[in-house]
Amino acid sequence: MQIGSHFLPNNVFVAPMAGVTDRPFRQLCRSFGAGYAVSEMVTSRKDLWHTLKTSRRADHAGEPGPIAVQIAGTDAEMMAEAAAYNIDRGAQIIDINMGCPAKKVCNKWAGSALMQDEPLALEIIEAVVAACAPSNVPVTLKMRTGWCAREKNAVRIARAAEAAGVQMLTVHGRTREQGYKGEAEYDTIGAVKAAVRVPVVANGDVDSPVKARAVLAATGADAVMIGRAAQGRPWIFREVVHYLATGALLAPPLVLEVRRALLAHLQDHYALYGEHTGVRSARKHIGWMLRGLAGGDDLRAAVNAQEDAGAQWRAVDEYLQALAERHERWPSDTAQDVPANEMETPRQP
Repeated sequence: MQIGSHFLPNNVFVAPMAGVTDRPFRQLCRSFGAGYAVSEMVTSRKDLWHTLKTSRRADHAGEPGPIAVQIAGTDAEMMAEAAAYNIDRGAQIIDINMGCPAKKVCNKWAGSALMQDEPLALEIIEAVVAACAPSNVPVTLKMRTGWCAREKNAVRIARAAEAAGVQMLTVHGRTREQGYKGEAEYDTIGAVKAAVRVPVVANGDVDSPVKARAVLAATGADAVMIGRAAQGRPWIFREVVHYLATGALLAPPLVLEVRRALLAHLQDHYALYGEHTGVRSARKHIGWMLRGLAGGDDLRAAVNAQEDAGAQWRAVDEYLQALAERHERWPSDTAQDVPANEMETPRQP
């Protein structure tokens, strides 16, 4: 698959998630097979570009390309300036956020709220494309099916965006009104795919290899984008890529492999945020990892009370060492009801 001049290794992507897809998490997912990762959304407000929060979100140190940065805002000129600013900082792809349903974003008419104002949405798209053209940086767009069930206008916006020069479209199969409730629907994504020639990415409720293949088949999309299902289970990308290629499900990863990856991720996380913030923000990543594991609730309570990065890291290390003594492979329901002869063992690095 290709975005502009950038060739991607596969069609299984990491969704941009505020407060989650920072550089350490993107690199963790890519180490487990994700073919593409987009940053957390970066504000178009110039007065916030030099804040610590924005500088962390725009950190791409050591990140393999292509580096994709998602920008959010409501003013065409400001969005164009934000695109140029992020290109100067290393962005190789600019993604426009028209999909975030968060109230603090939509109340300012950014994110998915822009889908209510198609002329403004198109003005922003055209301005960003024009700002990126001199640097030959492709522009992509992430949106929802519409603002509400009565107004699903993703197809109209998709056609206008393609005509304006957008080179890839991602559609989350929910309206803004739904947030993350209910089930994603894929008919609208299929309609978008049928209406445009640029690549289309299907997003929403892709939580297993089997579901990924079914969504691709139902929509005709060129790729799938995985968000919440990767929280605590970043190896889902490897599982999906393998299943799409072979039709066989991978066995869960070795506990020791996961231990190496997650401990390295925590160190990277602390380095980016510093100890004070890093210990606190790492808690959610550790909590996701522990979901459903024996003794996980007790460890989660312990790490949530810790203020020292070294102590937090050691607690996770000790837990994973003990888990490896009890289980060779990560305890998982991915393989539930799948006969052993239909499962393959992943190669270890």
